[in-house]
Amino acid sequence: MARNTYKEDELLEEPFDFRHLLRASVYIKKHSGQMILALVLSALGGAAALVSPMLVERALDDAIPSKDVRLLVLLVVELVLFYAVSVIFTTIRSRIMVNVSQNIIYDIRTDIFEHLQRLPFQYYDDRPHGKILIRVVNYVNSVSDMLSNGLINIVLEILNLIFIVIFMFIVDVKLSLVVMAGVPILMVFMFWIKNKQRKAWQQVSNKNSNLNAYLQENIVGARITQIFAREDENAEIFEGLSALCRRTWMRAVSYSTLVWPGIDTISVCVRAAIFITGIVIFGQGNTSLGIIVAISSYASRFWQPIMNLGNIFNNFINNIAYLERIFETIDEPVEVTDAPDAYEIPPITGKVDFENVTFSYEKGKEILHNVSFSVNPGESIALVGPTGAGKSTIVSLISRFYNLDSGRILIDGHDISRVTLKSLRSQMGIMLQDSFIFSGTIEDNIRYGKLNATEEEIIKASTTVCADEFINGMSDGYKTEVKERGSLLSQGQKQLISFARTLLSDPAILVLDEATSSIDVQTERALQKGLNNMLQGRTSFVIAHRLSTIIGCDKIMYIDDGGIAECGTHDQLMAQKGLYYKLYTAQIEDIN
Repeated sequence: MARNTYKEDELLEEPFDFRHLLRASVYIKKHSGQMILALVLSALGGAAALVSPMLVERALDDAIPSKDVRLLVLLVVELVLFYAVSVIFTTIRSRIMVNVSQNIIYDIRTDIFEHLQRLPFQYYDDRPHGKILIRVVNYVNSVSDMLSNGLINIVLEILNLIFIVIFMFIVDVKLSLVVMAGVPILMVFMFWIKNKQRKAWQQVSNKNSNLNAYLQENIVGARITQIFAREDENAEIFEGLSALCRRTWMRAVSYSTLVWPGIDTISVCVRAAIFITGIVIFGQGNTSLGIIVAISSYASRFWQPIMNLGNIFNNFINNIAYLERIFETIDEPVEVTDAPDAYEIPPITGKVDFENVTFSYEKGKEILHNVSFSVNPGESIALVGPTGAGKSTIVSLISRFYNLDSGRILIDGHDISRVTLKSLRSQMGIMLQDSFIFSGTIEDNIRYGKLNATEEEIIKASTTVCADEFINGMSDGYKTEVKERGSLLSQGQKQLISFARTLLSDPAILVLDEATSSIDVQTERALQKGLNNMLQGRTSFVIAHRLSTIIGCDKIMYIDDGGIAECGTHDQLMAQKGLYYKLYTAQIEDIN
């Protein structure tokens, strides 16, 4: 692995497009009722809390100088009641928003997951899986709070600011203007720091994504790491990536931590100006101590929502990069999808026709060129040829995992580009060389393609493919729990379970792509009878490394140079003494 594999970051985008927030409003609208209720409760609670400075002013200017105990007690009771209302409303609002936030997480994560299920194989081939995972898990968690509490708090703090200004001007206009004089200074400061913050947090997003991708890959490849004694080298690469994360994080935090001290400094200067101005006016007998204290209190509260807005703005800057990445994933085109007028293909018999099929993974690099052939229902077709010739590509195209460049593929006379993917793939069984096993029981894995299968059907399918014996030999038989990717199973056992899973789904067309490559020769011989049972009455396409396993196929097609170089039975091709003959005899000589 190259040392700099994960040091190439995703390109930073242009300044944030606020249309992303408009797109995010789809998730907000679903919970708009609850959010409006939370906003109303917050506004009422905030307004109740703002009454207290006016009550303090009356206490200092009226009740205390006149020694009016009854008025003082009344003011204290009112102060407690308004405070209680503020606390109760704020608590209810917090519970509502926790619920909204979790619902938004659920909605976004569901949309991303469902979209990922439909993305082409190429998407997963081109991206480290760790980078995909961090978007589905970490980024969604961060963005959900921004879309729920963040937006509510913006509106709430703006309302608080308006209420404070109103109450402040009611108490005294001149001192209120002193407070407002600090606003232009604050605006200049906030605009200055905005772009620096966004770029810094985008860098953090990229570096964390790289680190997560490298970590995930090394966990999956831990055995290979130890086999080749790569622990020290991998640790060095990880330390480098981790150091980059630390440096970019500290740089981003250094900008974020400037917001609060900057606002606080402006706040302190304004409050000092209030006391200086207030003392001068007080000395002239034009104001009272209660008014100065009340305005000072409102000034402190005036800067609090501004500071809160600054923090919210910080969070927005931090999470905007995540929102961009989430929508970037959702915007990935689903290249293989149902046509607008697609219909469900009826139960198929398995006739397959390729008509002048041309296909390339990359533009200008054709893998198949004008390939044409026909397969009758129930026939078994073997595909052989050099690596990269297009054998796996042909079987992938039958299942329509990719779109054709040109030509048509017909199944029972139906153009597969015109039928629904689900109706097509549900009638096909595909066994790959890399047999994937999900976390869960062995029974669950076999039942994966037919959820309503009975235990008897599962046992019958397993017995047919010679998997029943080793499954019953495990601790809990078919109920045995297997870990991620079937880590407790041998590769051969994984393939036998995959055989049972494929057979249970009862496909009309069966594809075996190097499906017995990890099974020993003795097991393969025992499995051959089961395979013959699987192939009976089904159209099948077999790609096999060991040519001895495909001698009995109805047709053998030698794939080379973007097309079918030879086609016939084993005996016919051997008699021609062409490419297949050379391949077969070379393999026999290697075995001998």
